[in-house]
Amino acid sequence: MKLTEDEKAMLDGAEGAGRQKAMELLVRYGEALGAERFVDTNNIAGVPGSSNLFMRDYYKDIGNGYEAIYSLFDLDSDVIVPVPKVSAYSCHLQGGMDPALWSEQGMTKEAFEHFQKDEAEVADHGIQLLKTCTPYLAGNVPVKGEHCAWMESSAVVYCNSVIGARTNTEGRESTSAAMLTGKIPDWGFHRDEYRFGTHHIVSEVAVSDVIDWGMLGYFVGDAVQENIPVIEGRISQPNLVRHKHFGAAAASSGGVELYHMVGFTPEAATREMAFGPRKPRETVKYGQAERQRIYDILNSQGTDPNVDYIMLGCPHFSIEQMWEVANLLDGKKLHSGTSLWVFTSRSVKSVADANGYTKTIKDAGGLVMTDTCSAIGSVVPKGTKVVALDSAKQAHYLPAMMGLEAWFGTTKDCINAALTGRWNGECPR
Repeated sequence: MKLTEDEKAMLDGAEGAGRQKAMELLVRYGEALGAERFVDTNNIAGVPGSSNLFMRDYYKDIGNGYEAIYSLFDLDSDVIVPVPKVSAYSCHLQGGMDPALWSEQGMTKEAFEHFQKDEAEVADHGIQLLKTCTPYLAGNVPVKGEHCAWMESSAVVYCNSVIGARTNTEGRESTSAAMLTGKIPDWGFHRDEYRFGTHHIVSEVAVSDVIDWGMLGYFVGDAVQENIPVIEGRISQPNLVRHKHFGAAAASSGGVELYHMVGFTPEAATREMAFGPRKPRETVKYGQAERQRIYDILNSQGTDPNVDYIMLGCPHFSIEQMWEVANLLDGKKLHSGTSLWVFTSRSVKSVADANGYTKTIKDAGGLVMTDTCSAIGSVVPKGTKVVALDSAKQAHYLPAMMGLEAWFGTTKDCINAALTGRWNGECPR
């Protein structure tokens, strides 16, 4: 790689051993990718230095502190080095447990105390405690063309597609190193030539509600895998929540990191702009038969109509979604034996608290949780066998991860299940 003078200085240790180890990792990473240089980044989202009890115990013989985890695990260093404060704007994505409702999630006091200790270290190193998979809903909103280094599949696809900023799907190691250096390899979606569409997707059915967008996203991801779809046809204005569900589903079923919607996303004013010099490899049509097939796939793990648990908030709920659920639950009570957990970020929850939405949900018998979700934290109410979800992403992951039956439908379908204890959802027409 061709390094600038400041990059060479960091690599030579002029800014301390921590930044030196970070640069060593990034140089190896860039060379493995075939990158010739770095780009500067001042927007990084990852999970730096965080650990669970297993990781703490794994490293206990050589040092179980935050710096040990950051050095040996995050930076792949052969020695523990002093970890300085970050040199670029950095935020911490979701964690493993709710800071107030950890006991309800089945976590131990020991795990919680370790979690609190880790969090204090994160803040002390200058990293923002957003604790969410939707950093763009919690104050981290890059601009078009900005070079970022983000983890989290649904955040990456939103960053690239809806905002028009630039990031690859980074890992814990590269983001932790980028936080100390402000550098990330110049390859993939950082470069113009890799951002043009590859596949043409035409929706022949109307796509309007959130469930429609989730199913279309799941279809698109499965159809294009890790390629770049260009979507047009009978699609209505995709607002933030619709984009959130579309991108998360496409990233889950196929690994999509960037999509274009003709007339809606910033790099697709026209079909020609979205494809640039490329010719579409394939045109794929999405009709009623395809929609029904996707709905059936997402509900293929459900057989028992008796629902134990309703999980909402994957990706983390927006304030608009909190408002919707509060309205659906206002003055009502959950069915006996049925649990409702709604997951969001700390920042959105604070607004929901102020507006009374959290209280309305709690008065109905539900709980509003932050920092994690059932998949990330592997947390569900005790005894759960059947879950209802409004997230195609969660319907894709949770049955395999937790061995549960799952039903997928609208938010209203899910709330009805919470109130009746029964699943009665149907594929939209």
